[in-house]
Amino acid sequence: MTSRDLHLHVDTVRRLLRRHAKSHLENLLAKLHPADLALIFRHLTEEERSEIFLAIPTLEMAAGVLAELDDSIIQELIADLPVQKTLTLLKELSSDDEAYILRLLPDDQAAEILARLKASESKEMEQLMAYPENSAGALMTTEVFALHENITAKEAIASIQNNEDQEMVFYLYVVDDRQHLVGVISLRDLIMARPGHVLKDIMISRVHAVHPDMDQEEVAQVVSRYNFLAVPVVDHANKLLGIVTVDDVIDVIRDEATEDILQMAGAGSDGEIVSKNVMGNVKVRLPWLFVSWLGGLLAAFIISEFQITLTKVLALAAFLPIITGMAGNVGTQTATIIVRGLATGRIERASAWKIIFKELRVGTLLGLVYGLLLGIAAYVMGIMGYLELDAISPLHLGLTVCAGILSAMIAAGTIGALVPLFLDKLNLDPAIATGPFVTTSVDIFGVLLYFLIAGIFVL
Repeated sequence: MTSRDLHLHVDTVRRLLRRHAKSHLENLLAKLHPADLALIFRHLTEEERSEIFLAIPTLEMAAGVLAELDDSIIQELIADLPVQKTLTLLKELSSDDEAYILRLLPDDQAAEILARLKASESKEMEQLMAYPENSAGALMTTEVFALHENITAKEAIASIQNNEDQEMVFYLYVVDDRQHLVGVISLRDLIMARPGHVLKDIMISRVHAVHPDMDQEEVAQVVSRYNFLAVPVVDHANKLLGIVTVDDVIDVIRDEATEDILQMAGAGSDGEIVSKNVMGNVKVRLPWLFVSWLGGLLAAFIISEFQITLTKVLALAAFLPIITGMAGNVGTQTATIIVRGLATGRIERASAWKIIFKELRVGTLLGLVYGLLLGIAAYVMGIMGYLELDAISPLHLGLTVCAGILSAMIAAGTIGALVPLFLDKLNLDPAIATGPFVTTSVDIFGVLLYFLIAGIFVL
């Protein structure tokens, strides 16, 4: 749905709601894809969303919309529904979506829904909900199509035709008598095989599988690396538990990228921050900004320690913003490169010192280029009388500024590489390094180095 279509549909839906044109509204909703309707929901008020959700013509479509909505909207809609209605909707979903939504509900509401499920269904949901959040187990669906290794291709095709409700049959997973995963065969290869061929003779024995406790970001890397449409999940005995499908992996990639961007900007990690109210935004962003505030206070203290130098050469203050700004940019660039490299697997911990040394050299070369340019600019401004220079010559001012930005950019490149790698070593998310932590550290070191160098040349 294009942006223009989205606004058109939002306006149409609101107009039909105001006119209480229920039949026309149902006809419109029936023509929309659940993902498009979920997108429309973001632009409506809470009351409008509630009315439209109840007007969705089919149970299957309502469940599909529910699975596509933002977490906060799901919680809001289900809060207004009777438990039995919620239960009916959840039964229309795949097991992974059902477990995901149950995790969003208050404990008492989730417990009540689980109590109304069949014993086998309740046990399955509890097992899925027990897996760590953001793990392969939490992402997987247990509705996996598996066939025994000793059946023929003809029998396998007949089995597919009799099980049309399976999550995905692009890949057929082959198991032994104990449900251990022993191979995989694509639907194309199965159709092309001779009817009498046994699956164990035509399957691929080397299967890339993941464990249920694997982090979802690592699962996404596996799917992306091998261009899979799904990846099987097995326990430590290689028993097939379920599959993670590519649609869930796309959501993971989007959510992880959103989280990294927000953390790099020092805006928390909640992907739904846009939909939060003013106080919700303040609560999320306040702790992150405290680091910048504290760093700024420390930088102010450092400057105060060099008041004598600054009083003698007030012109030094004119170049302070550009030195800290350029150094901050280098630090942010470096940290962003390192964070993305770690996230995509392009950078390994084993090569940490090599990367740090490389970024030190990059910072040095950038510092030489911009140090030379800024030094010349300071020298020219000094000899042309744009700056008052009593305790320092124009040449020494140029050298001070040149050396100041050079040292600040070298420090910035080193810090920008060091901090994410250090956090990754501690098994912490390195994305938080590119926000206030790096920029604040760079500001402090930049100011300190600049004034230490200035103290050498000031008379």
